[in-house]
Amino acid sequence: MADPEHIACWQRLGPEITTSGRLREEDLAALADLGVRHVINLALADSPGAMANEATLLAERGIRYTHIPVPFGAPEEAHLAAFRTALAAPAGPVHVHCIMNWRVSAFFYRHHRAQGMLEAEARRLMAVHWSPETSEHADAPVWARFVTAAGD
Repeated sequence: MADPEHIACWQRLGPEITTSGRLREEDLAALADLGVRHVINLALADSPGAMANEATLLAERGIRYTHIPVPFGAPEEAHLAAFRTALAAPAGPVHVHCIMNWRVSAFFYRHHRAQGMLEAEARRLMAVHWSPETSEHADAPVWARFVTAAGD
């Protein structure tokens, strides 16, 4: 099956990892058809565009769900640690999303760097959807500091 690029801010990072922005109920069948076994959500439950009952709807399709609510203006190392734990859980193909694929892109930047990916490649992957250093969003400086934090 082809990637469901109709899903907001879709990105494939590898054979077992895909990412996106917000999901709609009609997107869940496409994820199931891809064989996704685990969805990780980094958005707040009350974010504009967040899907209500996401955990229940995914469970109905046999897809595991992990919610790590990351306030957009306050990402923390604890959120990143929870993300890494969820990502490492054996479950098969995983899909990670938020609302615009900005949180996800930044988290994967940190993950990729910790895994030894070269800076330029990690930046390129993040910049497909989010470049906090050049963004005019009010919280961009917080994210610029987050992505360059030491300790990965």
